[in-house]
Amino acid sequence: MTFLLYIVIVIASFFFMEFVAWFTHKYVMHGFLWILHKDHHIRDGRKIERNDLFAVIFALPSIILIIAGINGSFDFRFYIGIGIALYGTGYFLFHDVYVHQRVKLFKSYSNRYLSAISEAHRDHHTYGSLKNYGFLIAPAAYYRKAYNRQKS
Repeated sequence: MTFLLYIVIVIASFFFMEFVAWFTHKYVMHGFLWILHKDHHIRDGRKIERNDLFAVIFALPSIILIIAGINGSFDFRFYIGIGIALYGTGYFLFHDVYVHQRVKLFKSYSNRYLSAISEAHRDHHTYGSLKNYGFLIAPAAYYRKAYNRQKS
């Protein structure tokens, strides 16, 4: 039973991070810390951006929770930290590797999920602060469009 609880904690932490990322992206990155995020919206081929500081900022709670959880005999903090770290890994693979191709590992796939979240993110860059602040979950309309494109 304890193992199952820890799996639930990891999964819940992962999905909660999508809300944290959405909130932070909308109100912090496009708000008072726009100075750090602005260079991400200027696609000029740079490998390092000021925006990359957010990866460090988001990694700190994960690292602290993992260490605290290990010191607490692998208690719930460890598993929350793991959920945050898994979200960060997914974000990096989707955002920096797949969408922006900052690391050339993946090419385009005909997967509806990847197509929907990629289009939503591209629209975010096109329309700026008007829409689509999430990273791994897109608004439903993008999934419908991807489904209809693949069906036809």
